[in-house]
Amino acid sequence: MVPGPITLGAVASVSPAPVIIFGRDDSAATRAALRYFKERRVEVQFSDLRRRPLAAGELRRFVDRLGAAALADRDGRAWREAGLGYLRMTDAELGERLLADQSLLRLPLVRRANVFAVGPDEAAWRAIAAADLG
Repeated sequence: MVPGPITLGAVASVSPAPVIIFGRDDSAATRAALRYFKERRVEVQFSDLRRRPLAAGELRRFVDRLGAAALADRDGRAWREAGLGYLRMTDAELGERLLADQSLLRLPLVRRANVFAVGPDEAAWRAIAAADLG
């Protein structure tokens, strides 16, 4: 008796988690982050905050990991025009303010699984690109 053909189950290829970049297409720092990861052939998903605002849960992830103070662009024009330089806010209050007015965010916000970075931080981007998520 000759055995029939042996069928093997499909082998699922596990691709690493993509890098998600939240920013604006008119931001030089956001374009630098996109270029950095594309040059290293890392899969990137870009979310333009002008077209689609950052979800509350996503912002909360960044605040929990990095703190609201790290996400605020205190040197930006929107911060000065809102007159926030003289206010003292808790992390929760600042987080709510950032969610309400996302022009106050320091861009880009970069995430890959549970590794986070904010602003033009090439050392953090290097760590994200090299992160072994498997």
